[in-house]
Amino acid sequence: MEFDAIKVAAKGYEKEMTRFLRDLVKIPGESAGEKGHIDRIAEEMRAVGFDKVDIDPMGNVLGYMGTGETLIGFDAHIDTVGIGNINNWTFDPYDGFESDEEIGGRGTSDQMGGIVSAVYGAKIMKDLGLLSDKYTVLVTGTVQEEDCDGLCWQYIINEDKVRPEFVVSTEPTDGGIYRGQRGRMEIRVDVKGVSCHGSAPERGDNAIYKMADILQDVRALNENDAADANAVKGLVKMLDEKYNPQWKEARFLGRGTVTTSEIFFTSPSRCAVADSCSVSLDRRMTAGETWESCLDEIRSLPSVQKYGDDVKVSMYEYARPSYTGLVYPIECYFPTWVIPEDHKVTKALEDAYKGLYGDERIGCAETEQMRKARPLTDKWTFSTNGVSIMGRNGIPCIGFGPGAEAQAHAPNEKTWKVDLVTCAAVYAALPSIYTEK
Repeated sequence: MEFDAIKVAAKGYEKEMTRFLRDLVKIPGESAGEKGHIDRIAEEMRAVGFDKVDIDPMGNVLGYMGTGETLIGFDAHIDTVGIGNINNWTFDPYDGFESDEEIGGRGTSDQMGGIVSAVYGAKIMKDLGLLSDKYTVLVTGTVQEEDCDGLCWQYIINEDKVRPEFVVSTEPTDGGIYRGQRGRMEIRVDVKGVSCHGSAPERGDNAIYKMADILQDVRALNENDAADANAVKGLVKMLDEKYNPQWKEARFLGRGTVTTSEIFFTSPSRCAVADSCSVSLDRRMTAGETWESCLDEIRSLPSVQKYGDDVKVSMYEYARPSYTGLVYPIECYFPTWVIPEDHKVTKALEDAYKGLYGDERIGCAETEQMRKARPLTDKWTFSTNGVSIMGRNGIPCIGFGPGAEAQAHAPNEKTWKVDLVTCAAVYAALPSIYTEK
């Protein structure tokens, strides 16, 4: 493996990658409105010499390089969140900015930088003759991740009938290699009551008061420890081998959490007792937790048991049309996933990185000290398309991508040119190293 040649080639494409990313920033592309991003990515793929470029019925773009038997995927979701309060930005989020080291604009870290590096990583493979009859590279620009993580890959796997041997998620990793993440799910709790005139509340059955009891138990589930005396044992119990056979990976990923994110009610008027109340719960799951266990946990809370059939605990469903008009319904369940530290994919990515850049994370002057204080191989705090790739479908997934997790969804979002170069180089080296193992 000519690591120096790969590094030189990646650095040589810095200007082209910067131009490509700045072009994408100028095109708004929130979830279900990504057509402009997809068309621009397909254009770049064709221009740099991809062998085949398809846009599937959902609107994902799939670019292929090479003709070998083993299919190796590089995924980037190319939708963004909105800009939020424009007054929190010091520059135009859709014009962005460029300095010697940085590129600013909505989506630069989360995560259009990833598609840029992946496209040019594949080009470097072709330029340097790294493609062989052993593998084909697939670069995907995927839609609706910000709305519903992994939905795009459910479609790619089940409907496009595309199943790589493994996938690199190019979500931002702060210069590190990430081998997992906590899962999440969206839970709804509905409580029934009976309305009456507010002047005589004892005649009714106030659903908000019932929900208040339930919310105290939900809060305890998040905050309590696992002491035997607790009627509601906290989620921290999943870090203990007494409660969780997967406690080691749970400690690596971090404990699960639950919080109330929304509340709704119905009432005949402001002068009446509420006859229903509902909440949404954001549930983050660690290793060893499933959607069934999480729903059962809420159903088993003392207050939920107390109110019996007046309480319904369920999971949300996502059914928003993609920009092409396609609707592909799915439960709002995004499983935990973690690839073993000694897995062939983990070792191949570590070997590619170390062969190019050594044993520590690298970055520009602004990020270098913080990055080097962290282990090279770690995990994400947030959720990614890996929830479908590995979590639902068992395809090995590993993370390495340009930018910073802390930049995601934040005003004044930016990424670093050195990250684009580093990631393109590592992507170019990885398939050959993997197929030689």
